[in-house]
Amino acid sequence: MELGRRITLNAAERASDMALALDVPLPVNALTPDQTSLTLLIERAAAGDTEAFERIMIHSQQRVMAMTWRMLGNEADARDASQEVFLRVYKYLKRFRQDQDFFAWLYGITVNVCRVSLKKRQNHSNRFVPLGEGTEGVAFKVTAEHADAESIVAQAQERALIAKAIAALPFKERASIVLRDMEGFSTEEVARIMKSSATTVRSQISSARKKIRIYCRQQLRRAGQEKAR
Repeated sequence: MELGRRITLNAAERASDMALALDVPLPVNALTPDQTSLTLLIERAAAGDTEAFERIMIHSQQRVMAMTWRMLGNEADARDASQEVFLRVYKYLKRFRQDQDFFAWLYGITVNVCRVSLKKRQNHSNRFVPLGEGTEGVAFKVTAEHADAESIVAQAQERALIAKAIAALPFKERASIVLRDMEGFSTEEVARIMKSSATTVRSQISSARKKIRIYCRQQLRRAGQEKAR
């Protein structure tokens, strides 16, 4: 079974699907219409049914790709990490317990894969690319149907700035705020995914939000000063 086959996206798909990774929360139960269907798919996949596993992968790959892109900051690393995530899911699916939340379990694997990826590139800090860069010039969708060019540029710049601020965070703060504020998990769920305590996660999220605000203010102030010259 070719696990990486369905993860690779063409340019148009990257522009429409992955460029929104910063500000589009994905539904927690997006995989199947009901929990029974999900349970059956997991049971079949764990028993070696590759078609069932591909169905799980097809329906969850966008979430994993969005998460890895948010954590790693560029498409190449995100795609490689996503492939590694599904390789690990396939390898360890038999260990999944039906009393667990599947997506919390999936995100736990994703966070660990991203941690390893970041460690490997810790001496190469130039790999971050704002979401949407290099995808035929389409950086972000704009929610307003008739938004003018100036507002489109402003929103793209704002999201790119936030993406850079997130990329500058320590790993645990980055993972916590992505899971809590972008993926929509509760603080308690984030703590379980991170194998931490709710108190620690709250502290990490508070610190991350503060650092993002400071980073954005500093960058905007610097941009204003340069423009005034």
